[in-house]
Amino acid sequence: MRQHLSLIILFLFLQQNSLVAMGDMFIRSRGIHFMLNGSPFYANGFNAYWLMYEAYDPSQRPKISAVFRQAASRGLTVARTWAFSDGGYRPLQYYPGSYNEQMFKYVNWATSRGQYLTSDDDFFRNSVVKGFYKNHIKTVLNRYNTINGVVYKNDPTIMAWELMNEPRCTSDPSGRTIQAWIMEMASYVKSIDRNHLLEAGLEGFYGQSSAWRTNLNPGFNIGTDFIANNRIPGIDFATVHSYPDQWLSSSNDESQLSFLSNWVDAHIQDAQYILHKPLLITEFGKSWKDPNFSPYQRDRLFNTVYLKIYASAKRGGAAAGGLFWQLLADGMDSFRDGYEIIIDENSSTANVISQQAHKLYQIRKIFSRMKKLEMWKRAHARKAQWLDGNKGMRIGD
Repeated sequence: MRQHLSLIILFLFLQQNSLVAMGDMFIRSRGIHFMLNGSPFYANGFNAYWLMYEAYDPSQRPKISAVFRQAASRGLTVARTWAFSDGGYRPLQYYPGSYNEQMFKYVNWATSRGQYLTSDDDFFRNSVVKGFYKNHIKTVLNRYNTINGVVYKNDPTIMAWELMNEPRCTSDPSGRTIQAWIMEMASYVKSIDRNHLLEAGLEGFYGQSSAWRTNLNPGFNIGTDFIANNRIPGIDFATVHSYPDQWLSSSNDESQLSFLSNWVDAHIQDAQYILHKPLLITEFGKSWKDPNFSPYQRDRLFNTVYLKIYASAKRGGAAAGGLFWQLLADGMDSFRDGYEIIIDENSSTANVISQQAHKLYQIRKIFSRMKKLEMWKRAHARKAQWLDGNKGMRIGD
């Protein structure tokens, strides 16, 4: 939604998860699935870009605690925020990114150092600017979490890093500029941090590598390519955003929902059969500022996204979860943008969110039981094989 340029963090809420035993507590990707300690993991969460602002002011920190408590009570498992300041609040996992204003700042810094730059898009091309951004990456990944004392690159509270929120390079609609930038930055992140997953922050627009899909784009050509960008080896999973009320603002509600349904279906299919990577729907929502808005319309949109995720997850598909935009606490009126969900105010939508969390948790329980059953079968087969191989032997021979 808001376009900014810094790493983005995903946090984990795992308080409900009695399925997690001690072991590898980092989220991994295996084929089209996220895995946590050997079992599939599904993310049902929210965006909260404002965490950095409120955490900076000690008097505002109770709002963060309130949001986390409310989120946990509804079964939410992941939060997404900017990596501009500290993270690691339990029981969450954390995830960071950014674009427009920050691109301008980086380009401005390079210009003040004598670089001749003519566009914010030089952020993606100029070696000095890219060096500044790599310094930022290095600083964040090597920073100590002031809450738990763990260096970020070693902290399992962090699920994943996002290179940049909604990267766009309109001066090169071919996609080659952003493709090269993602390749370079992904390689750099992985040279420092091999523990965490990484994604590029894409909105999901199709490009030249998938011309048969470009008819799905809502009229945008902004220099990204969902297929090519996510095929980069250092990118562990794909992301997609969807704001049909913005992208198709002149269309009616039914047309917007139809677009959303086709948009999500296409990306789930492509993640599964072309990319062979998990897909996380990292932003979606509906604004109460839309003409003739009703909570029922918003609930239908949330249910459309959630049902697509659930249907895919239930059959072992690539959809790994969704993060709505955005969750606020009471008393945060200055952060209201029309898309905000406040648990105490938006009861019907809060119930939709809770139901999705429960359904995804049940899928995880089923897969965990299947894993245990398979382990028991293998152990039983080994025992039977050993007994067959030792028939007739006398103890002590």
